[in-house]
Amino acid sequence: MSTSTSPRTEGRTELRPRRRLLRGLPWLVLRQHRIALAYVLGLSVLGTLAILYQRHEMAAALDAAGWPGKEVRYAVEDTRGYGYIVALLGGIPLILAFFVGAPLISADQENGTAQLVTTQSVTRRQWIVAKLGFAYGLALACGVMLSAAFTWWWEPHRAFFSSKWVEGTIFNSTGPVLPALLLFTTALGVTVGVVVRRLLPAMVVTFLFTVVTQFVWDEVRVKLGSTRMFTYPLDSELPSRFDESYEVDRWVGNAKGDLFGWGTCAEATDEAQNACIAKHGIINNVIEYLDYDQMAAMQWTAAGILLAGTALLTGFVLWRVSARPL
Repeated sequence: MSTSTSPRTEGRTELRPRRRLLRGLPWLVLRQHRIALAYVLGLSVLGTLAILYQRHEMAAALDAAGWPGKEVRYAVEDTRGYGYIVALLGGIPLILAFFVGAPLISADQENGTAQLVTTQSVTRRQWIVAKLGFAYGLALACGVMLSAAFTWWWEPHRAFFSSKWVEGTIFNSTGPVLPALLLFTTALGVTVGVVVRRLLPAMVVTFLFTVVTQFVWDEVRVKLGSTRMFTYPLDSELPSRFDESYEVDRWVGNAKGDLFGWGTCAEATDEAQNACIAKHGIINNVIEYLDYDQMAAMQWTAAGILLAGTALLTGFVLWRVSARPL
């Protein structure tokens, strides 16, 4: 007895599962945090596009005015959207720490997901590595994207920015510093979440820690370079080659090399001031400064410090998750 193939089955194709770029635990982590991923990555993409647009507008205006052949008066701070861009670049470390780092582990610990996942075929270390890989990958992608765009805008046009290169608005947003800073604040949020173990308290503590950290970082940043000294006559102007330098401190000095505070001879009358200058033998202005050519070395030093901090926090998280009950 012969068997015949039905016409309906001749054209039927075997159903196969759709292939995904990510599988297993990485796909599960990505799906679990898809809302945070969409918002943070979307905000970074929009911020990058805004920076590129502002740069295009600025370049067009300067070209129309004849720059660099002609001297042009232009203030970046007066352009549309600059304030929003600065707010985003200054706030993105806090956003990642608060919305990505703090909930990453604490939410799973609070609702029991961590215990459920690690009782399956997944070890604790595999689970935490997948979690950290997601958070750090997101922080790195956002940091590189925003930093590359802002550096491309600022570096050739820095004369039109009122902020000095060593100030946080510029220093923290260009070169390798922003990606390293985002990694560090994300790691800080994750660490707080692992220790606190509850979502809302972890987010509050992370917010406070991140704000304090940024204040401390503002003090550390200026100390990353070796200051230089320059002496010039009391009644003369500072040479124009120091226009891009950052003045750390200023004194007045005599021929012996003794330094006095800038306000030492700030008297009420010219006669009293001249008498004070003659008494101390003051003939020079002396400035302590950081030069623009130190910026790259200072930024890589800053990035190294932040990455070392990230590594320490990550090591603590791995130890804590491995050694303590979830």
